[in-house]
Amino acid sequence: MVQIKHRFQSFEEYLSYDDSSDKLYELFNGELIEMPPESGTNVQIANRLFLIFAMVVGIDRVRGHGLELEVRGEPRNRYPDLTIIRQEHIQQLAKRNTIRLSMLPPLLVIEVVSPGELQRDRDFIAKRSQYQDCGIPEYWIIDPETKTILILELTDKTYTEIGNFAGSNLVVSPQLGQLNFKVSQIFDAENQA
Repeated sequence: MVQIKHRFQSFEEYLSYDDSSDKLYELFNGELIEMPPESGTNVQIANRLFLIFAMVVGIDRVRGHGLELEVRGEPRNRYPDLTIIRQEHIQQLAKRNTIRLSMLPPLLVIEVVSPGELQRDRDFIAKRSQYQDCGIPEYWIIDPETKTILILELTDKTYTEIGNFAGSNLVVSPQLGQLNFKVSQIFDAENQA
């Protein structure tokens, strides 16, 4: 049996699509590309950060990998590993967990780099460019390979490096100055309570 792939003419048409599954798709050149599951390491890091951020901004403003961002370029959408949304997003996302380009951007987007050169380029180059274009004020790239957190801040429509933090460095966030944790807390299991 031959299965015909549906081609979407617009992002709105894609948003109305429902395949009744829990799968996540990126919309690339009008076609759906199924997203593979995250690695266990990436999920652990995102979960540790989720707990830290929930204590600072509240649990409702921290969104995991299921939050979808509409972006310009290809693909037309991204699923960050962790996102800190604005208070007004809570109501706006009640029916669909998608931040549209017509909405204010989230405060902070975090990507945990998956193994492989293609994934590194995607997080360090492609996503950085798309998030910058969307006006997201802060972008973190967490690299499990080097156990570092690169923090970028949007300044004059361009991301500038705040710092590349490692080990016992305290994380410095321009958007969330009240954060108080060491980089090692998200990488090392022995630091978990």
